Amino acid sequence: MRKRRKKRKRIGISLWLALIAVLPQAQSAGKKADPESYAVVAGTVFRDPGFALPNATVTLTPAPSQAATSVKIKKQQTLANARGEFVFRIPPVSMHYTVRATAKGYRDEEKPIDVEGEARVEVTFSLHEESK
Repeated sequence: MRKRRKKRKRIGISLWLALIAVLPQAQSAGKKADPESYAVVAGTVFRDPGFALPNATVTLTPAPSQAATSVKIKKQQTLANARGEFVFRIPPVSMHYTVRATAKGYRDEEKPIDVEGEARVEVTFSLHEESK
C-alpha cells in the first residue's frame, strides 16, 4: 500500500507543476493585442452615366514634398470591387497624397487629398469614356 500512495503523490505533484507552468500562458493567450492605429482612404469609381465601374485600378501615391517624414510610406495600388469600391489603410501621419483611378477604355482621373491622424477620407471618381 505504501508504494501506491507514493505514486499517487508523485502524480499529483506532477499535475500541479504542469498546471502552474501552463496557467500563465493560458492567461496571456486570452488578452487581445492593442489594434494598430491607421487612417483610411476609401471611395468609389463610377463610369459616366453614374454606374459603378468594377475592376478599375486605383493608385495611392504619397506627395514627393512629404517624403522626408519619419514614417516611410509606399505607393499602394488596388482594384475596385464589383461595386466600384476601394480602400487603403495608411499610417496616421499628416500627409498629402495623390489618388489616381484608371480603367481600360476610360480617361484617367487624379485627385489630391490630405490625411491627418486617424481620419477617413472619401474619394469619388467619375471616369468618362475615351473619345475614338
